[in-house]
Amino acid sequence: MNPAPLVLAALMTVVAAQPYDHYDMGWVNSYRQGFNFQCPHGEVLVAIRSYFSEQEGSDRLWSFECQSTPEGLGEPSDCWWDDINRAGMEWTSTCTRNGLVAGVQSKYFESVLDREWQFYCCYYKRRCPYSCMKTTDVPEHYREEGELVVPNYGYFIRGAQTTFSGVLRDRQWKYILCRMTDFDCDFENL
Repeated sequence: MNPAPLVLAALMTVVAAQPYDHYDMGWVNSYRQGFNFQCPHGEVLVAIRSYFSEQEGSDRLWSFECQSTPEGLGEPSDCWWDDINRAGMEWTSTCTRNGLVAGVQSKYFESVLDREWQFYCCYYKRRCPYSCMKTTDVPEHYREEGELVVPNYGYFIRGAQTTFSGVLRDRQWKYILCRMTDFDCDFENL
């Protein structure tokens, strides 16, 4: 009798029984820890992923991806940390000065089981946003994994609106996505 099929079946049973390993996903934080993530100069956020754990302080692990902006947009002339929210509160933030989101920082507060948030924004000449929209809720339901990937090249994350459930101790996000003009403009279009 050939033992190979039996060994293979046993090995497949062990592998199938292993839990999903969400720890090897390039997370920028550990549970209950603050983080500061910034894209390299000339790049902006294009993807955001998070994983929720009630056992770990009703917190999330976070992962971000960046991409270079189109050549026509030029180099950012200034970058800054924009307004900050307070843990446990709803928050809407759009980068001031027509900026694009190029980073995120966050601090966890054990007393509230929530985080403070702040966007790192970069200004590109005098380009103006247009055709802005909000995404659907990310995650779709509280306590689920969340993922946003900017759907089309030429759209950029300019900010977000977030709600906080005091009962479930989690957040849902609607990201604000915009296109940017190919020409200089003299006004702020929030």
